[in-house]
Amino acid sequence: MGALFFQYIVGLAPCELCYDQRYAHVAVLVPAALSLFLSGLFRQLLLGVAGLALLASAGLAGYHIGVEQGWWASGCSAPAFDNLDIGQLRAALEATPVVRCDEVPWSFLGISMAGYNFLLSLGLAVVTLGSVGGRFWRSA
Repeated sequence: MGALFFQYIVGLAPCELCYDQRYAHVAVLVPAALSLFLSGLFRQLLLGVAGLALLASAGLAGYHIGVEQGWWASGCSAPAFDNLDIGQLRAALEATPVVRCDEVPWSFLGISMAGYNFLLSLGLAVVTLGSVGGRFWRSA
């Protein structure tokens, strides 16, 4: 919700890595939401999948932090402009906002949005997987 707030209310356009992190959040929400309607082993399995997706989200955020800090090169790609004539290409380039993955458009206390996503995703993964693992071992 924070990312959507910054995009639509504050006006900060997301980069390609920001979108990748959002996809990971969807991968968390789907099994977590389904787990609300189930019980027992199926619920634990879905929560385990959500926990693993949280780890993936933390990994993507960690990668994004590394790009922001210049620790490694970005995997961000430019928009595809295949099979366009020069007029179409010019119009497409002028209409495409440039959002770089290696720039920090916002930070609080020296931590970027990717940094907060990393901390929250990793913390929630630990809690979720710890809860699932604890219930699994108690029932075994």
